[in-house]
Amino acid sequence: MTHPAPIRVLYLSQDPQLIQRQLNGEVITLAQARPLRDDVSTDEITPVAILSHYDDQLGNYAHTGTQCQGILPIGKGVLKAACFQVIVAGKRYGKGSSREHSPTAEKMAGVQCIIAESFERIYRQNADNIGLFTSTNFELLETLTSLTHIPTPPLIQGREPLAAAILSEGGLLRWGQQHLQTLQSAAVPAQAKAMSLFEKILHRHQLIAPFTPREPQQGEGMFVQAHWRFIHEYYTGMANTLMQSALGSNFELHNPDQIVVFEDHSSYVNESPAHVKNGLISNMQAMSQAQRAFVKRHQLKFHQTLTDDEAAQDDGRNSAGISHAMMTEHYALPGQIVVGTDSHTPHSGALGCVAFGVGTTDMANAFVTGAVRLTSPQIFRIDLEGQMPAGITAKDVMLHLLATPKIKSGQGVGKVFEFSGSGIQTLSTDERATLTNMTAELGGLTGIIAPDQETVRFLKERRGIDFELENWMQSDPEAVYADTLKVDMTTLSPMVASPGDPGNGIPLNTMKQAVRIDMAYGGSCTAGKREDFEHYHEVLSWANQRNLRFPPHVQVFLQYGTTAVRDHCQKKGYDATFKAMGVRILQPSCGACANCGPGSSTSSDQVTVSAINRNFPGRSGPGQVWLASPPTVMASALAGSLTSFEALKRKYNT
Repeated sequence: MTHPAPIRVLYLSQDPQLIQRQLNGEVITLAQARPLRDDVSTDEITPVAILSHYDDQLGNYAHTGTQCQGILPIGKGVLKAACFQVIVAGKRYGKGSSREHSPTAEKMAGVQCIIAESFERIYRQNADNIGLFTSTNFELLETLTSLTHIPTPPLIQGREPLAAAILSEGGLLRWGQQHLQTLQSAAVPAQAKAMSLFEKILHRHQLIAPFTPREPQQGEGMFVQAHWRFIHEYYTGMANTLMQSALGSNFELHNPDQIVVFEDHSSYVNESPAHVKNGLISNMQAMSQAQRAFVKRHQLKFHQTLTDDEAAQDDGRNSAGISHAMMTEHYALPGQIVVGTDSHTPHSGALGCVAFGVGTTDMANAFVTGAVRLTSPQIFRIDLEGQMPAGITAKDVMLHLLATPKIKSGQGVGKVFEFSGSGIQTLSTDERATLTNMTAELGGLTGIIAPDQETVRFLKERRGIDFELENWMQSDPEAVYADTLKVDMTTLSPMVASPGDPGNGIPLNTMKQAVRIDMAYGGSCTAGKREDFEHYHEVLSWANQRNLRFPPHVQVFLQYGTTAVRDHCQKKGYDATFKAMGVRILQPSCGACANCGPGSSTSSDQVTVSAINRNFPGRSGPGQVWLASPPTVMASALAGSLTSFEALKRKYNT
């Protein structure tokens, strides 16, 4: 008679040899494993190149990108073959994108529980939604290692009621089919206390569901009605599969006119080193076709990607681009709720709306019920004072914030970041969008900025809308904040973030050694906006007037965030300057930011300076990525090493 095997625990140590020894069958203790890997990102758990898989093949790729001391200790299929039921790691587990592929891959590899010192919000909610347990209670380890199966009660102990109920049912779709058939507005009475703008918007759009209080306290689960739900090609096939499994093939969508579908990762997949190398082109094509079939069946709003050839034939009527940037340009309005399957959905918070990212199961549930789940968060206020000096951009502000002790220690995880102060009034909407977009890197649920006359100007100029602000669209003076961080923007200098994490911020003027670069990339949702291209053009126009050119070893790429940005640059004649300087211009797409297009590195010794939002290991290829602002990226490309535009001008006495 065989006896059940005891539960196996994999400790993600910072020492890759300790991980390999465990994979080979050795049992070690927590004490032996320390220090544990912090900041394990979703880019490492499931590298972007394999996201075209949304079936049980995912289990073979779990943690294939996880790095320790530059080594990848977990190969394809290794975690699944080793039969670990528990993974243990350090702080801020699951950083990065909203990809539900990560906890799904872990579950398909046989993992039933993740124990970590802290979790990123989207990752943990995605894990809840598929029935993967997560815990911050390390005392459970002694109990679990003496058992032969994972017990539910101790793993949901201390979780808020909604999360506990969803986990007890095995996931959100099962729970939702039982409890979310007859949702209704909360009909919350008139505001009875001072509130932040974020709280006011939720207050107006809360839905009543089981285990959700009419006036949720911080940390309690709730549902809201979104004005807009959007999805892109990496998630649509998985969402459709989930809905068919739960509801059958004839399911209907709730308010389909409020759903928008995007292609924004596949424009240049044929030139993506990661996809070509791994033979994934056919998978990506099948994934895109599955999305187009879904759009056709449900008659949804659809923005299709543009290749270079398609762009050459474009008559200007086809609006395309990165999903969350497009939402700001075409759909979101102050006071609304916007949810999307991308961690940078907070981009639209620059307009004064609540915009946040969700996973695939959350979106599938929202598609068919209209209900969007979130946990009532705390509010973290960022007071920006003064005006930025010449050469400083919102990207420098964010790299400064990411390097502050409060943020690096994870004190912003799961919170809403409200940006306020006199400095906000000096920023355009494009620059504000950089701040709210990168609250994903701060670890927050979202970012929000109260709408003002700049918002009204933007909506009129970019969208032809005569928007009228309402008195309630601001935080009350007595609103309560969990924390406040003040930044004097007049003191800031150009920043970069060293490879590995956006929180590795360094003032450029403090760096002791020059850093030679091989590639420069400007684009992505964070840095593909109209004003970002104003910065790129300013630097390159200055250089062109002086007959300066890029060093022969430096490749330079600029990728528009949307077709509206492209059209603006062409109207202004910027594209002529870019071409004269030898820049490769790319059509709107997430591109190299997500390792799915030109500008991605192809070898570990390549060094890139990039205006994208995150530089986790493997995010943009195997090379090293330094993050910087748009002017710093172009100045560095001209110098062949990291430098600011101001420093470059001083070098040439201008």
